[in-house]
Amino acid sequence: MRIAIGGDHAGFPMKPPVVDLLQSWGHEVVDHGTNSTEPVDFPDIARLVCGDVKSGRADRGIMVCGTGVGAAIAANKIPGIRASLSHDTYSAHQGVEHDDVNVICLGAQIIGLNLAEEILKVFLDAKFSTDDHFRRRVEKLGELERDAARELG
Repeated sequence: MRIAIGGDHAGFPMKPPVVDLLQSWGHEVVDHGTNSTEPVDFPDIARLVCGDVKSGRADRGIMVCGTGVGAAIAANKIPGIRASLSHDTYSAHQGVEHDDVNVICLGAQIIGLNLAEEILKVFLDAKFSTDDHFRRRVEKLGELERDAARELG
């Protein structure tokens, strides 16, 4: 799987070990930074990570910031992105299975690397359900995006 990853300065301490972990699992990783604890704005990083996912250059995306909240807000502003803040394994796999989540957001100041590893494993192994009711609901999310674009347009 090809995975786009990025984070802000608060997520930086967790990002390099996560990149190493993903690569050890055999994934190709595209790292969009940041690469230090110097302050950066997470919306700029979200634009890069989500751009890869939206275009198909990446299969999934991972955002790491302090709490994961800001990253999730920023990612969900991009049409076609369904980002989830996940600090537990159940929401990480269920989000993909039921809601076709394509970007996961983690809070480096909230969870440790061991839990992040468990969360990422189930997130990356999960597949979107073939059940009609889940697919219908995700299509309605797309309709909401299109309706909002028309109203603003």
